[in-house]
Amino acid sequence: MEPVDVVLVGSDEVWNFYHPWYAGYPLFFGEGLKAKRLVSYAASFGNYQTKSPLEEKWASRLRRFTAIGVRDENSRRLIQESLNLDPALVLDPCLQFDTVCRREPIKGRRNQAVVYGHGFPNWYMRSVRAWADARGVHLISLGYRNEWADEQRLTTGPEEFAQAMANARAVATNFFHGCVFALLNAKPFVCAPSEYRSNKVAALVATVGAHDHLVTQEAPQAHFDRALDEPLSSTIHIRIDELRRRSTDYLDHAFK
Repeated sequence: MEPVDVVLVGSDEVWNFYHPWYAGYPLFFGEGLKAKRLVSYAASFGNYQTKSPLEEKWASRLRRFTAIGVRDENSRRLIQESLNLDPALVLDPCLQFDTVCRREPIKGRRNQAVVYGHGFPNWYMRSVRAWADARGVHLISLGYRNEWADEQRLTTGPEEFAQAMANARAVATNFFHGCVFALLNAKPFVCAPSEYRSNKVAALVATVGAHDHLVTQEAPQAHFDRALDEPLSSTIHIRIDELRRRSTDYLDHAFK
Protein backbone atom coordinates (compact mmCIF):
# COMPACT_ATOMS: atom_id res chain seq x y z
CA MET A 1 0.00 0.00 0.00
CA GLU A 2 0.98 3.62 -0.41
CA PRO A 3 1.98 5.47 2.79
CA VAL A 4 -0.93 7.33 4.42
CA ASP A 5 -1.37 9.61 7.42
CA VAL A 6 -4.01 7.55 9.27
CA VAL A 7 -5.56 4.09 9.01
CA LEU A 8 -8.84 3.49 10.82
CA VAL A 9 -9.27 -0.16 11.86
CA GLY A 10 -12.79 -1.43 12.50
CA SER A 11 -15.46 -1.85 13.18
CA ASP A 12 -16.98 -5.07 14.52
CA GLU A 13 -15.06 -8.28 15.26
CA VAL A 14 -11.67 -7.40 13.79
CA TRP A 15 -9.85 -8.72 16.90
CA ASN A 16 -11.93 -11.87 17.51
CA PHE A 17 -9.59 -14.86 17.86
CA TYR A 18 -12.63 -17.16 17.48
CA HIS A 19 -13.82 -15.63 14.21
CA PRO A 20 -14.47 -18.37 11.61
CA TRP A 21 -12.56 -16.59 8.81
CA TYR A 22 -10.40 -13.77 10.16
CA ALA A 23 -9.20 -14.98 13.55
CA GLY A 24 -5.81 -13.48 14.38
CA TYR A 25 -5.53 -11.67 11.04
CA PRO A 26 -2.35 -9.53 11.51
CA LEU A 27 -3.65 -6.79 9.19
CA PHE A 28 -6.41 -5.93 11.67
CA PHE A 29 -3.75 -5.46 14.35
CA GLY A 30 -1.88 -2.98 12.15
CA GLU A 31 0.68 -5.34 10.67
CA GLY A 32 1.96 -4.14 7.30
CA LEU A 33 -0.04 -0.90 7.32
CA LYS A 34 2.07 2.03 6.14
CA ALA A 35 0.48 4.68 8.32
CA LYS A 36 1.84 7.41 10.53
CA ARG A 37 -0.99 6.73 12.93
CA LEU A 38 -3.26 3.76 13.63
CA VAL A 39 -6.73 4.31 15.09
CA SER A 40 -9.48 1.81 15.92
CA TYR A 41 -13.21 2.55 15.97
CA ALA A 42 -15.80 0.24 17.55
CA ALA A 43 -13.43 -2.71 17.34
CA SER A 44 -14.40 -5.89 19.17
CA PHE A 45 -12.96 -9.19 20.33
CA GLY A 46 -16.42 -10.68 19.71
CA ASN A 47 -17.08 -13.82 21.71
CA TYR A 48 -13.41 -14.25 22.63
CA GLN A 49 -13.19 -14.16 26.41
CA THR A 50 -10.28 -14.88 28.69
CA LYS A 51 -9.30 -13.99 32.24
CA SER A 52 -5.72 -13.53 31.06
CA PRO A 53 -4.23 -10.55 29.21
CA LEU A 54 -3.56 -10.86 25.49
CA GLU A 55 -0.44 -12.67 24.31
CA GLU A 56 2.44 -10.22 24.02
CA LYS A 57 2.68 -10.60 20.24
CA TRP A 58 -0.84 -9.17 19.92
CA ALA A 59 -0.54 -6.63 22.72
CA SER A 60 2.66 -5.22 21.22
CA ARG A 61 0.89 -4.66 17.91
CA LEU A 62 -2.00 -2.86 19.59
CA ARG A 63 0.43 -0.60 21.46
CA ARG A 64 1.22 0.97 18.09
CA PHE A 65 -2.29 2.41 17.95
CA THR A 66 -2.45 6.06 18.90
CA ALA A 67 -6.17 5.82 19.80
CA ILE A 68 -8.33 2.79 20.57
CA GLY A 69 -12.13 2.79 20.56
CA VAL A 70 -14.09 -0.41 21.27
CA ARG A 71 -17.79 -1.31 21.22
CA ASP A 72 -18.25 -3.57 24.26
CA GLU A 73 -17.11 -4.06 27.85
CA ASN A 74 -15.36 -7.38 27.19
CA SER A 75 -13.12 -5.69 24.60
CA ARG A 76 -12.60 -2.73 26.90
CA ARG A 77 -11.47 -5.02 29.73
CA LEU A 78 -9.05 -6.93 27.49
CA ILE A 79 -7.42 -3.68 26.35
CA GLN A 80 -7.26 -2.34 29.91
CA GLU A 81 -5.58 -5.47 31.26
CA SER A 82 -3.28 -6.04 28.29
CA LEU A 83 -2.15 -2.50 27.45
CA ASN A 84 -2.74 -0.73 30.77
CA LEU A 85 -4.88 1.94 29.15
CA ASP A 86 -8.58 2.76 29.17
CA PRO A 87 -10.02 2.66 25.62
CA ALA A 88 -13.03 4.72 24.58
CA LEU A 89 -16.39 2.95 24.49
CA VAL A 90 -18.03 4.14 21.25
CA LEU A 91 -21.19 3.51 19.25
CA ASP A 92 -21.53 1.16 16.31
CA PRO A 93 -21.13 3.23 13.10
CA CYS A 94 -24.75 2.56 12.09
CA LEU A 95 -25.93 4.25 15.29
CA GLN A 96 -23.24 6.90 15.24
CA PHE A 97 -23.90 8.02 11.66
CA ASP A 98 -27.65 7.62 11.90
CA THR A 99 -28.57 9.91 9.00
CA VAL A 100 -26.62 7.64 6.62
CA CYS A 101 -28.34 4.41 7.71
CA ARG A 102 -31.88 5.48 8.55
CA ARG A 103 -34.69 5.56 5.99
CA GLU A 104 -38.14 7.15 6.10
CA PRO A 105 -41.04 4.69 6.48
CA ILE A 106 -43.16 4.23 3.36
CA LYS A 107 -46.73 5.42 3.87
CA GLY A 108 -49.49 2.86 3.56
CA ARG A 109 -47.20 -0.07 4.39
CA ARG A 110 -48.78 -3.26 5.72
CA ASN A 111 -48.83 -4.26 9.37
CA GLN A 112 -45.44 -5.99 9.43
CA ALA A 113 -42.47 -6.81 11.62
CA VAL A 114 -38.92 -7.88 10.77
CA VAL A 115 -37.27 -11.14 11.83
CA TYR A 116 -33.48 -10.92 11.56
CA GLY A 117 -31.19 -13.79 12.55
CA HIS A 118 -31.12 -17.57 12.60
CA GLY A 119 -30.99 -20.43 15.09
CA PHE A 120 -33.73 -18.97 17.28
CA PRO A 121 -34.74 -21.13 20.27
CA ASN A 122 -38.21 -22.67 20.20
CA TRP A 123 -39.49 -20.67 23.18
CA TYR A 124 -38.56 -17.43 21.41
CA MET A 125 -40.20 -18.43 18.12
CA ARG A 126 -43.43 -19.42 19.90
CA SER A 127 -43.68 -16.13 21.80
CA VAL A 128 -42.98 -13.90 18.78
CA ARG A 129 -45.38 -15.93 16.64
CA ALA A 130 -48.10 -15.66 19.32
CA TRP A 131 -47.59 -11.88 19.49
CA ALA A 132 -47.86 -11.56 15.69
CA ASP A 133 -50.91 -13.82 15.34
CA ALA A 134 -52.82 -11.94 18.04
CA ARG A 135 -52.28 -8.66 16.20
CA GLY A 136 -52.41 -9.74 12.57
CA VAL A 137 -48.74 -8.83 12.05
CA HIS A 138 -46.98 -10.12 8.92
CA LEU A 139 -43.50 -11.44 9.86
CA ILE A 140 -40.77 -10.86 7.24
CA SER A 141 -37.48 -12.73 7.62
CA LEU A 142 -34.54 -10.80 6.16
CA GLY A 143 -31.40 -12.52 4.89
CA TYR A 144 -32.00 -15.90 6.55
CA ARG A 145 -34.69 -18.54 6.21
CA ASN A 146 -36.97 -18.79 9.23
CA GLU A 147 -39.91 -21.03 8.42
CA TRP A 148 -41.96 -19.63 11.29
CA ALA A 149 -42.04 -16.22 9.58
CA ASP A 150 -44.69 -15.42 6.95
CA GLU A 151 -42.28 -14.26 4.25
CA GLN A 152 -38.64 -15.00 3.37
CA ARG A 153 -36.54 -12.25 1.78
CA LEU A 154 -33.22 -14.02 1.41
CA THR A 155 -31.52 -11.71 -1.10
CA THR A 156 -32.16 -8.43 0.70
CA GLY A 157 -29.37 -5.90 0.06
CA PRO A 158 -28.26 -3.01 2.31
CA GLU A 159 -30.74 -0.44 0.97
CA GLU A 160 -33.66 -2.89 1.11
CA PHE A 161 -32.62 -3.96 4.61
CA ALA A 162 -32.59 -0.36 5.84
CA GLN A 163 -35.98 0.32 4.28
CA ALA A 164 -37.54 -2.85 5.71
CA MET A 165 -36.35 -1.86 9.18
CA ALA A 166 -37.86 1.60 8.72
CA ASN A 167 -41.19 0.10 7.60
CA ALA A 168 -41.38 -2.43 10.44
CA ARG A 169 -43.73 -2.13 13.37
CA ALA A 170 -41.24 -4.08 15.52
CA VAL A 171 -38.08 -6.20 15.24
CA ALA A 172 -37.42 -9.78 16.43
CA THR A 173 -33.73 -10.66 16.36
CA ASN A 174 -30.78 -12.45 17.93
CA PHE A 175 -28.20 -10.39 16.01
CA PHE A 176 -26.29 -7.34 17.20
CA HIS A 177 -27.21 -5.31 14.14
CA GLY A 178 -30.83 -6.34 14.48
CA CYS A 179 -30.77 -4.48 17.80
CA VAL A 180 -28.80 -1.61 16.27
CA PHE A 181 -31.30 -1.00 13.47
CA ALA A 182 -34.23 -1.30 15.86
CA LEU A 183 -32.65 1.37 18.06
CA LEU A 184 -31.71 3.45 15.03
CA ASN A 185 -35.33 3.52 13.86
CA ALA A 186 -36.84 3.68 17.38
CA LYS A 187 -38.63 0.37 16.90
CA PRO A 188 -39.82 -1.92 19.71
CA PHE A 189 -37.74 -5.11 19.68
CA VAL A 190 -36.91 -8.35 21.45
CA CYS A 191 -33.52 -10.04 21.23
CA ALA A 192 -32.75 -13.63 22.20
CA PRO A 193 -29.25 -14.15 23.61
CA SER A 194 -26.82 -16.28 21.61
CA GLU A 195 -23.41 -17.57 22.65
CA TYR A 196 -21.56 -16.12 19.65
CA ARG A 197 -22.97 -12.58 20.00
CA SER A 198 -23.53 -12.47 23.75
CA ASN A 199 -20.75 -9.99 24.55
CA LYS A 200 -21.74 -7.41 21.95
CA VAL A 201 -25.50 -7.65 22.45
CA ALA A 202 -25.35 -7.60 26.24
CA ALA A 203 -23.00 -4.61 26.18
CA LEU A 204 -25.21 -2.72 23.73
CA VAL A 205 -28.46 -3.11 25.69
CA ALA A 206 -26.66 -2.31 28.94
CA THR A 207 -24.98 0.78 27.47
CA VAL A 208 -28.21 2.28 26.12
CA GLY A 209 -30.43 1.05 28.97
CA ALA A 210 -32.52 -1.40 26.95
CA HIS A 211 -32.26 -4.37 29.31
CA ASP A 212 -35.96 -5.25 29.03
CA HIS A 213 -35.54 -6.00 25.33
CA LEU A 214 -33.07 -8.86 25.93
CA VAL A 215 -35.32 -11.82 26.73
CA THR A 216 -34.69 -15.27 28.19
CA GLN A 217 -36.70 -18.49 28.31
CA GLU A 218 -38.20 -17.42 31.65
CA ALA A 219 -39.81 -14.31 30.11
CA PRO A 220 -43.64 -14.63 30.09
CA GLN A 221 -45.69 -13.85 27.00
CA ALA A 222 -46.73 -10.54 28.57
CA HIS A 223 -43.07 -9.47 28.58
CA PHE A 224 -42.76 -10.17 24.84
CA ASP A 225 -46.04 -8.36 24.15
CA ARG A 226 -44.95 -5.29 26.09
CA ALA A 227 -41.46 -5.16 24.54
CA LEU A 228 -42.88 -5.48 20.99
CA ASP A 229 -45.85 -3.16 21.47
CA GLU A 230 -44.64 -0.23 23.51
CA PRO A 231 -42.45 2.61 22.17
CA LEU A 232 -38.84 2.63 23.30
CA SER A 233 -38.20 4.46 26.56
CA SER A 234 -37.17 8.09 26.18
CA THR A 235 -34.15 7.36 28.38
CA ILE A 236 -32.80 5.06 25.64
CA HIS A 237 -32.87 7.91 23.11
CA ILE A 238 -31.22 10.27 25.61
CA ARG A 239 -28.49 7.74 26.27
CA ILE A 240 -27.84 7.16 22.54
CA ASP A 241 -27.54 10.92 21.96
CA GLU A 242 -25.06 11.16 24.82
CA LEU A 243 -22.99 8.27 23.44
CA ARG A 244 -23.11 9.81 19.96
CA ARG A 245 -21.58 13.02 21.30
CA ARG A 246 -18.93 11.03 23.16
CA SER A 247 -18.09 9.02 20.04
CA THR A 248 -17.80 12.21 17.99
CA ASP A 249 -15.41 13.64 20.58
CA TYR A 250 -13.31 10.47 20.35
CA LEU A 251 -13.08 10.69 16.57
CA ASP A 252 -12.24 14.41 16.69
CA HIS A 253 -9.44 13.66 19.13
CA ALA A 254 -8.19 10.59 17.24
CA PHE A 255 -7.83 12.47 13.95
CA LYS A 256 -6.18 15.63 15.30
